[in-house]
Parts: sequence; C-alpha cells; structure tokens
Amino acid sequence: MKILLTGATGYIGRRLQRRLLQEKGVKLRLFVREPEAAETFKKNEVEVVQGDTFKRDTLKKALKGIDVAYYLIHSMDSKQGDYADLDRKSAENFRDECIAAGVKRIVYLGGLGVKESSSRHLKSRIETGEILSMYPDAIQTLWFRAGIIIGSGGASFEIIRNLVQKLPVMVTPKWVRTLTEPVAVGDVLEYLIKGKDLKCRGNLVVDIGAGKMSFRDMLLQGGSEFGLRRFIVPVPFFSPGLSSYWLILMTPVPFGIASALVEGLKYETVKQNDAAQQYFPGVRPLSYKESIRIAIDEVEKNDVVSRWCDSSNGVCYYEDRQAPSGAVFRDVRKVALGEATTEDMFHVLMSIGGKGGWFRYGFLWKLRGLADKLAGGAGLNRGRRIDGELRTGDSVDFWKVVDIEENRRLLLLAEMKLPGRAWLEFVIADGSLVQTAHFIPKGLGGRLYWYLLLPFHIPVFRNMAHQLVRKATRR
Repeated sequence: MKILLTGATGYIGRRLQRRLLQEKGVKLRLFVREPEAAETFKKNEVEVVQGDTFKRDTLKKALKGIDVAYYLIHSMDSKQGDYADLDRKSAENFRDECIAAGVKRIVYLGGLGVKESSSRHLKSRIETGEILSMYPDAIQTLWFRAGIIIGSGGASFEIIRNLVQKLPVMVTPKWVRTLTEPVAVGDVLEYLIKGKDLKCRGNLVVDIGAGKMSFRDMLLQGGSEFGLRRFIVPVPFFSPGLSSYWLILMTPVPFGIASALVEGLKYETVKQNDAAQQYFPGVRPLSYKESIRIAIDEVEKNDVVSRWCDSSNGVCYYEDRQAPSGAVFRDVRKVALGEATTEDMFHVLMSIGGKGGWFRYGFLWKLRGLADKLAGGAGLNRGRRIDGELRTGDSVDFWKVVDIEENRRLLLLAEMKLPGRAWLEFVIADGSLVQTAHFIPKGLGGRLYWYLLLPFHIPVFRNMAHQLVRKATRR
C-alpha cells in the first residue's frame, strides 16, 4: 500500500510517521514544506516530496501512485491570511488532486463539535471535513473527529500540567464546566492506522473519545495524577480575552492557541455517533487518568516524540539556514575551548535552554519572555521537547532550531515578536566556540530596538559564550 502523509512534521504527524513505518506492506511518502524538518528519517525508509497544498504541481507529484492519503493540515498559525479561507482552499486543492490521481481513500483528523454551535476554529475543522467528503462517488473519505487529545508534548497536556503545578487554587471562567471528550494520543494513532485498512462502503465519520467530562474535572483529576490536590472557583466575569492572557502567563502556549481553546470551551465537543465502537471494536480507549499517567511517564523518562510547537508556518527551514549572512547587526563572541573537546562543546550546545536556563542573566531572559507572551509571541516558558537532544524543527524556548551540523554548528531562529528577524548561531571551529547574534531590522523601529537593547546584549551574550565553554570543560 502506497501512503502519502501530510502534516508529517506536526504533533500527530511525527508520531504517525513512526507507526506507519512499523506497518508491514506499507510504502510511505511524506509531503512537507521543508524536507529538513523531516530529516530524522533515513532516506531509504521514506520518500520525501517538497511542496504545499497551494501549489498544485507539487500535489500532483506527491499523489502519483498513492492509495491512501492522510490529511493532517490546518492553517491556524499561518501568517499569510485568514486561516479559515486558507483551510478551505487547501482542502479543495487536496481533494481535487486526489481524485485526479486516482487515490482510493482520504483519512482526515478533525475536531468534535456541531457546526451550528462551535467556535470559529472548530467550524473551520468541520468545514474542512465537509469539503474533503463532498464527492463520495469519486473518492472515499474517512473522517475521524477528536476532542482534547492528551499526550506528552501536546498543548492540552502542557496546559493542564502547568496549571495544576503552579496554582493550588484556580479562579476560572464559568465555562470550565462545559463537556468535552478527551482521548489519549496513542488511541488517536491507533484509529488512524486502522483507518487505512478498514473495509467499508462510502464516506464515514468516526467520532472518538474516552467519555464525557468537563475541563474542570480534567484539571482536578490531572492534579491528582501529579499527586496534587487543587481547588477550582468558577467566576462569571472572566472575558475570553482575559482568560486567554491568564493562560499564556501560566502555560507555554501562545495567545493564538490560548484564545482558540478558550473560545472552544464555550461549546460542547462530544461524540455524535458510535461509529468508533461499531467499526473499530478492537480499540478500547484509555481513560483520561490513564492517558495523563502515560504522558507523565514519558516526560519523566525524557521520551517525548513530538510537541505541539514542532510545526510552525512562521519558519521556513531551507531559507533561514543561510539568512544570517544578510544581517545588518551582529554580536560576535569567540572563546577558546581550552581543554574541552569539540564533542564536549557540541554536547553542551545540544542541551541549551529549557530547564538548563540561560546562565547568569536568566532574569533578563525571563523578562523578555514575559513581554513576548503578552505581545502574543512564543514566550520563554515553551521549553524543549526533551533534554540533551535537538533536531531540526525543535523549539527551544522562544527559538526554533533551523540547522544542525554534527560537532560543528547550531543555528536558532528567534520566534519572539521583533521589529525584524534574529538568529543565534554557534560554530565550533579551530579550537574555539564562535557565538553570533544576527539581526536584520525592519525599518527605523528595528534599528532603535537593537541600540536600546545593546547595553543588555553585551553582558548577556558575553556571559553566555563563556559559560557554555566552561560547562563543556567541566564535562
């Protein structure tokens, strides 16, 4: 069976890749914007086609000879226009090209909810499913619908974990009592995998979940799994905007995801059919507590396969790998390695940020991160996927890894709100670590920004370069 996987570098996509590669009799092709983001897989294991759903010529190439196509694409974090319009156009292009290529089945993962009473984001996900399913006589669509997905590295799990660990008493919006249906990420993957082989006629909508519960109960039960007793006080005066800002201050998620979640909490997202039990009787969904327990265990074992921030439409890996060559401003620090080896230095670079922090001036980084979160950026508390390992596409606080060269180079692109574009580059060469902060300003405001922060940049970047080398020497 020849399978095309879209959204292959996202939270679900990365995990689904692994599962599909374990399936016998499957030939996997990935359709990605940037091949570097999929570099963790050996070339002989998968075929990679570069493109996107807005370029029909790349779609034609990707879909040639395909039997089953997985559609895991959404445009909510796009900076190129209204995401609902982009979602519609993307789904139409994908459906039409699948039909033209003779694809037998589309497998789509969307969200639970009723279109007439849903948030804008969920309406877009439902509309995408309707577009993909529009021509059942020409192509079959298997449409899975899930509520809140619980798994290590997932946005929902990280929100729950941060809230229950930081707040013994939570003052929350009244709609935390709204019902939803959480489901373990492992169960979602199980349904998606079995979906490629399901014997059925015509289109099928399959609602999946582990039982109804409120977000309030999810917080309380999540707290108990962390060994914490928590108290929740719902109040009527929390506006959606205020609730969103409260979430971005307490959790790693940016404003866009927080506001979509808050808006979605006002509407019930529960199963509307029993197709999961009818067509997939072998899948027995884990309880909410079991899914939380597994996620905690994976985090503690440093075994997080993917994170909610893995895929970002704001990062173009290929273009940004060499972009610092055009920087207007630079801060360059060169420190001799001394007794540290190249391997020691590279190992230290692979552990930068996250729980390890940013050395002596960590409070300045935290202030910058807080300002960024309030401005709608990524913020510093996004952290890392796991400790001690990085791959292209990983997030490191408010940076994104855009290039890695073994024992030589690490390049981070800033995803914070800036009047320009910024990179942090580390190169190991000639017995030294060369650390460079690159900045391309946008207009006069960008230049003023650089000069205003220069008194802070000088001690921060100087200290960071020396501390990195000292850490490598101690190792």
